[in-house]
Amino acid sequence: MTVLDSRSGKPQDTDPGVLITDDGVSMPTVEDIGVGRGPAWLDDWLVRNSADVVAWYRHLHAYPELSRQEFNTTELVAGLLASVGLRPTLLPAGTGLVCDIGTGDKCVALRADMDALALTELTGLPYASTVVGACHACGHDAHTAMLAAAGMALASAPELPGRVRLIFQPAEEVMPGGALDVIAAGGIDKVDAIYGLHCDPRLEVGRVGTRVGAITSATDLLELRLTSPGGHTSRPHLTADLVHALGHVITGLPALLSRRIDPRSGTVLVWGAVHAGEAANAVPQDGVLRGTLRTGDHEVWEDLEPLVAGLVESLLAPTGVGFELHHQRGVPPVMNERECTQTLRAGVEAALGEDALAGTKQSSGGEDFGWYLEHIPGSFARLGVWSGDGHMPDLHQPTFRLDERALLVGVRVLTHIALAALA
Repeated sequence: MTVLDSRSGKPQDTDPGVLITDDGVSMPTVEDIGVGRGPAWLDDWLVRNSADVVAWYRHLHAYPELSRQEFNTTELVAGLLASVGLRPTLLPAGTGLVCDIGTGDKCVALRADMDALALTELTGLPYASTVVGACHACGHDAHTAMLAAAGMALASAPELPGRVRLIFQPAEEVMPGGALDVIAAGGIDKVDAIYGLHCDPRLEVGRVGTRVGAITSATDLLELRLTSPGGHTSRPHLTADLVHALGHVITGLPALLSRRIDPRSGTVLVWGAVHAGEAANAVPQDGVLRGTLRTGDHEVWEDLEPLVAGLVESLLAPTGVGFELHHQRGVPPVMNERECTQTLRAGVEAALGEDALAGTKQSSGGEDFGWYLEHIPGSFARLGVWSGDGHMPDLHQPTFRLDERALLVGVRVLTHIALAALA
């Protein structure tokens, strides 16, 4: 099969089943593929194409694209799917695509996100990002390569008892998320259930974390802009002390929220940026405060915006400063449906064995997969990518790297989840 060189992007020929080496970086071996777990057509596909899967991943890793700029990534995936006779359909904006495999009324979806983060990579890998200020520090390159491979493997199946829809989604890293683009384009129309995996550096390769109910949290952005006439710091009583007002909100709003919201909801407000003034002896005329507001409870999320607005108004009323609050609602919590989670677990067990199943805690991070689950049932799981040796950098760190054995595990898991969901 012809694959892409992981750094140049040019085609290169490889013999089936021969694993590529790249400047001494360790590669998955045939033993890592799990041959013998079946079905036979999947075992055969993985033996013949495991090297290619890693090469596709390394190419995507070396050439990351930011949210809604994933044109080359989309073109690569579309070409891979077309090479096995599939007919992918691009989303209207030109980034992201959907592709159906099989026939029949029953349809289940598998989703991967495609975009990179606005970070400069510091791994030192030979296939590290070639783009300054962009890298795949969240594993979306792995998600894309695994789903493309799973789709190509499913296309080799003698027969499927229904349809599998592959969703390659742009713009997961920005709010409110590219999932809404997919939904608006009809990407989940007539889909019965949807499933997804996300890299987890806290789990070893070969393990998959599942959970019924909320597995991620809602994430909103807050931006508060304050205004004041300004003045001399020796006469704060003749103006509105803007910095004091900022401090009042910085400490007061999280404290009040903790008394107005059930603490079991996992609601947390953390400020990430604050700026006001330059001179030590001048009361500034403007200032800005930004932060994230997260909650693990869907009902609480629905009520947060008016509650926050009222609390900010009450905190600032005595200070005399003017203010403008911008509350950007982000993504809802990912709420895994019970039966779909049981189906996902059955797929994992069929792919890897019962010992591969692990529980997982709810994350306070956001994930726009939650938008799909506002419309159809589904389940989202965590795929282990830690080698089990030494410290593993976390997601969104510029030193994040995964154990490439997880790629082949992910292909097998995604394929078996689809088969279990259609059974």
